[in-house]
Amino acid sequence: MSYLSLDKKFNTVITKNTFYFYNKEFEEAYEGYVNSIKETLLVLKNQVQNKGLRKELFEDLIHKKKNGLRALLALTGFSNESLKRLITFIRIIDDPELNVLIYKEKWITEAEINDKENIKEWSDKKIGKRIRESEFFRKGLVNIFFEGSTIPILSNVLPLFELKKLSISKLNFEIDALIDTLIRYKEKGSYSGKKENNPEVVIEDMLDELGIRFEKGDLGELINNAPDTKRTMDFIIPDKKSPKIIIECSYLVTTSSGQGDKSKTEISIDSLIKEHYPDAHFWGFVDGIGWYVRKNDLKRMVVAYEDVFTFHQGELERFKQLLKEVFGR
Repeated sequence: MSYLSLDKKFNTVITKNTFYFYNKEFEEAYEGYVNSIKETLLVLKNQVQNKGLRKELFEDLIHKKKNGLRALLALTGFSNESLKRLITFIRIIDDPELNVLIYKEKWITEAEINDKENIKEWSDKKIGKRIRESEFFRKGLVNIFFEGSTIPILSNVLPLFELKKLSISKLNFEIDALIDTLIRYKEKGSYSGKKENNPEVVIEDMLDELGIRFEKGDLGELINNAPDTKRTMDFIIPDKKSPKIIIECSYLVTTSSGQGDKSKTEISIDSLIKEHYPDAHFWGFVDGIGWYVRKNDLKRMVVAYEDVFTFHQGELERFKQLLKEVFGR
């Protein structure tokens, strides 16, 4: 077998480049799916114009149309993943006003109420099944899109960027609202990636307020002694040379199989820190609904840390007090 030279391999990629790969059959099938959602929304728009903005229209939409729920999400800009998180939150939280809005007692089972410790996120299939089988689950979902932004617990928990998607004006197909949906679709990635939207900024601000120096990056001893298993640290306080506190942050609003791997990694890092920096505290900030619904991974994760905090105000105050004790402030 003869192998191509470097130049020939390089030229193959340059001269035979397809630029954009696509599967024609898949493209045609997916175009049909997109067109179905568009036509569903056009029909809905006409119904709203002719009959007025009525909740029954949206209940029928998600109940009777195969892609009805997807169409509702497209209209509002609320992602399917965000809807899953919101349904999980609703199942966990016991808030009287929210419970009434979503008819919670009419669709949640006694077993689900009593098994909060083992709560898992519902799949698309399960959500679809509950929509088909429960009139009150349908009504509750629609009420969220009509009135969710008026419920205090949702306005306190949901980021404003997401809360604004729960708007009657979007359901009424108002032009300004549809433009808002387009903009939020376009800017979602940029919004999520902004440094200011990272919870680590809260820790940075607290350290700056207390006048405590910190660095980020790799620890020297781990580079020298465990280059294959070391990892970049989120906060090394006050510096890499003589760390007193090492902090890792993990704020997850999504769930993934990678959470199990992350917990294993943190345990191995804990062992390395104890070996090479025995006088340093290894603390973790672990928060978000993604961890709440993956409790087995969460239990493995918190084992790695000497202490664990969330971004709850009470926990932030506790973290601040411990910082003062360590640094004599």
